Amino acid sequence: MSRDLAGAPDAFFERIRAMLAEARGRTYASVNAIMVEAYWKIGQRIVKEEQGGRANAAYGSQLMPELSRRLGDEFGKGFSVANLKNARQFYLRFPDQEKRYTLRSELSWSHYRLIMRVEDAKARAYYIRKAADQGWSSRQLERNIRSGWHRRLLSSAAPMTTRHSVSSSVPTRTRPSCATRC
Repeated sequence: MSRDLAGAPDAFFERIRAMLAEARGRTYASVNAIMVEAYWKIGQRIVKEEQGGRANAAYGSQLMPELSRRLGDEFGKGFSVANLKNARQFYLRFPDQEKRYTLRSELSWSHYRLIMRVEDAKARAYYIRKAADQGWSSRQLERNIRSGWHRRLLSSAAPMTTRHSVSSSVPTRTRPSCATRC
């Protein structure tokens, strides 16, 4: 009882297409989360073992080009000296094992490369949370960081908090609901 798929309804095709698109998206997200974890571990290894736990080491300038060359030969692109330095910086920004698990799997390596350059730890946490919750692209995240989005929201929230705390001590009248008015 086979049917000719050339005449298959569009809805049938769309359901199958949606399944494949979802599977690809989930695959991409899984691989990305695993690579972000790998970059953290690479950074940890560079700092903890090769640099003796110091944030910077004199011999690191010779180590990174050699590591980059050898990893590039075996694994291809993605292991430039600059990217290895990013991995080291990533670990230095998020050094604690517990804090590492607060990193969001929805965010890509591109997101984290931008976020780790933010000096203020609270601002970094804010950008991680908002970028993941609101689905910001890395370009949108970069625009928000450059525009001082975090600082602007803090400065605009402060007067509202003050107004809210003053007004919350004053009793308010509630309007009757539509059920009692209509």
